[in-house]
Amino acid sequence: MNYLIIGNGAAGVTAAETIRQHDPRGAITILTAEPSLMYSRPGLAYVISGEIPPQQVIARTQQWYGDLRLELVHGRAQSLDVHNRLVMLADGRVLPYHKLLIATGARAVPAPYPGGDLDGVVYLDTLDGTKELLKKARRGKRGVVIGGGITALEMVEGLAQRGVDTHYFLRRDRLWSQVFNEAESRLLAEKMHHHGVHIHPNTEATEILGNWRHKVRAVRLQNGDEFKCNLFGVAIGVKPQLELVKNTPIQTDRAILVNEQMQSNIPDVYAAGDCAQVYDRWSGQYLLDVLWPSAIAEGRTAGLNMVGQTAPYVKGIPFNACLLFGLHITIIGQISPDPKAQDDFAEIQHLSRGASEVWYTFPRSYQSAWAKSGPHTLRLALSGGNGNGRTLVGALIIGEQTLADPLRALIENQVDATPLLPYLQSDRETLAREIKNLSLSVIRNP
Repeated sequence: MNYLIIGNGAAGVTAAETIRQHDPRGAITILTAEPSLMYSRPGLAYVISGEIPPQQVIARTQQWYGDLRLELVHGRAQSLDVHNRLVMLADGRVLPYHKLLIATGARAVPAPYPGGDLDGVVYLDTLDGTKELLKKARRGKRGVVIGGGITALEMVEGLAQRGVDTHYFLRRDRLWSQVFNEAESRLLAEKMHHHGVHIHPNTEATEILGNWRHKVRAVRLQNGDEFKCNLFGVAIGVKPQLELVKNTPIQTDRAILVNEQMQSNIPDVYAAGDCAQVYDRWSGQYLLDVLWPSAIAEGRTAGLNMVGQTAPYVKGIPFNACLLFGLHITIIGQISPDPKAQDDFAEIQHLSRGASEVWYTFPRSYQSAWAKSGPHTLRLALSGGNGNGRTLVGALIIGEQTLADPLRALIENQVDATPLLPYLQSDRETLAREIKNLSLSVIRNP
């Protein structure tokens, strides 16, 4: 059997490892367009902040590929012939396959206005791109970062750590608005100001301006003003790499559509990782999932099915943990209940008691509870309540993290959280105690 895997990231490498565990004789080829060995993409944030050197994010050695008898081919896949089972490379080489896994991942969305090709426009996306960012940061005096998510915040922190006069442009008035409420945003903003970051709310660029040497010199703002800088960081999202499947019968939506076995609509063609659109049991939709643990799980499922096993992919609870400006942040499950209105939730009722707050949001079946104790906050999202009990569907923890595992267990197991309702407006310590007790009951009576 000849297995071909396009992509040397988390999904592709995990699939190769899984295939080899179950098929010791098959030929496995991994095709990668990047010059390096497999590396940890989440680790790039720690590279830019200076916590680790670039070589430390390399996650597999050359010996590892050799020990598993994996052929690593460097080159760019240019076209795909699913009828004759051939992949054509840009340099003219042709790779045949019996089973194909497309794990090409996603890449950063480029700057959406003129000047995106100027020297000084940087991304936190690939290992080579991060090395280029570091090189420019050493010469950069003033940097601007755009983007509303975690990657933008990681880039802001990294540039500030490198001594760059760092300015963060927000299209709205709240940090990480798809995740944070106003109080959580203020808490992070205080930490960012302490690190010397300048936050510019309700500010949007329309053009990146260059000098005669084609280098970034300024940014034109929506009001017509020019803001001088020589570094411009872009982190406005990622886009699956689908160029290879264009002009093929492989079905796509926002990414390659796959069933629960990670198989596309074409026999023996699979997809996993950031370029696959998988069924999300938590929302009931086919969604993109660009988290590292999800890519590993999808790669493992794809590998098992490629060797003939029937292994359905069951998406685990969404989970993301990060460290930003000294704040430990963990996000579990669904924090914004309505995916169509993630930016703005209308408050129907607001109650306050000491250091705890409760508010109700659309739809009415969702209730959120938020508790603050110094720099530590906890927010819960619960659903149900129409005589069927309450289910804990999401949690956001900032600061002290002892509740992360108990909450993850409650959300993963969709436990009836009705026993927590009397404590939602209690002090954080009381609420924490009841969460731990409910989690322990799940462990004792699974």
